[in-house]
Amino acid sequence: MSRRIAFDLEAGGGDGATVAGADEAGRGCLAGPLAAAAVSLDYAALDAADREALAGLDDSKRLSRSRREALYAEILGRARQVVVVLCSPATIDRDGLHRCNLRALTRAVELLRPAPDVVLVDGFRLPGCGREHRALVGGDRLSAAVGAASIVAKVTRDRLLVDLHAQHPGYGFDRHKGYGTAQHLQALQALGPLDVHRRS
Repeated sequence: MSRRIAFDLEAGGGDGATVAGADEAGRGCLAGPLAAAAVSLDYAALDAADREALAGLDDSKRLSRSRREALYAEILGRARQVVVVLCSPATIDRDGLHRCNLRALTRAVELLRPAPDVVLVDGFRLPGCGREHRALVGGDRLSAAVGAASIVAKVTRDRLLVDLHAQHPGYGFDRHKGYGTAQHLQALQALGPLDVHRRS
């Protein structure tokens, strides 16, 4: 059993627990949405093969693209529920990044039905959240459920940026995924910002 699954089982009080994790992708980007995900894992329903398939769950940033994609498919096939909430660049500019981040994570957690036994959120307490939850610093490296949410948020957002590249190939969104790389900054200087760029 992976140490991240063992962490979830301990947090949930045993093998029969349903543990959900929440995390986001795209906080530090210049373009594209913020993606928040919540993933609920029903450990009572996961057999040894399921747990083995999910043993590689980790912080999405520590995984290769091909490994993230493979685990994304395993998550969708084995999770009790997966929720993704997107926050547009215009909304981020209007309301502020941190407020949007907390709101998107809260919405993702509250949409989980039925309610999991335990909710672990990577890094943040969610003020006003209607679900009891626990903030877990570095949660995507500690908890399988949070790692799953990290992967779902990252893969979902990356796919959107690849689609955006097809519409605006000069910006290189398929490579930098909206982050502030030298290539992206050069494209902004040469071509100017798009509606998908965050002004704030």
